[in-house]
Amino acid sequence: MNHSLLQRRQWLKAGVALAVAGLTSKRALAAVPQSSVLPTGIRELAFYNQHTGESLKTGYWADGEYVPEALADINRILRDHRTNDVLPMQLPLLDLLYTLQGVLAVPRPFQIISGYRSPKTNAFLAANSGGVAKRSLHMQGMAVDIHVEGVPLDQLRRAAISLQTGGVGYYPASNFVHLDIGRVRNW
Repeated sequence: MNHSLLQRRQWLKAGVALAVAGLTSKRALAAVPQSSVLPTGIRELAFYNQHTGESLKTGYWADGEYVPEALADINRILRDHRTNDVLPMQLPLLDLLYTLQGVLAVPRPFQIISGYRSPKTNAFLAANSGGVAKRSLHMQGMAVDIHVEGVPLDQLRRAAISLQTGGVGYYPASNFVHLDIGRVRNW
């Protein structure tokens, strides 16, 4: 198959994926990172888990495909640090983080406060602290609590809200911003 035909097919697949996802408005299309539509390139993410001391920098997407080994590494660093349970994080959440790092234009790792939470951990936190949802999206691999060294928390919050991609919670007293890929809202 020649190169231009292959490119046209990849662009067509991207267009169909956007249409299926219901992303037809200009605002929604603007929120899609350019690299997610282009057929080539690498998307990298870097993390530092504050509870385990683990660091990770990995290319989780390359040339139009997610990289299974990198996804496994990401799932491991974002695991429930209390129980060591691992759940696959939802790919749109990783793409949200990738887009957010581009908006921030700061080459620093995401400092992880909470990624996946097992139902046991979530029930414990909900019973012993305020602000923890009983049906948290953390339990579905759809949420993460973060901050970025060198980025004011309010700037991180504003950047996340500007993406209009899901929920954004602002917790300045605890020094983190909650991101999820649920419905668009902020608190």
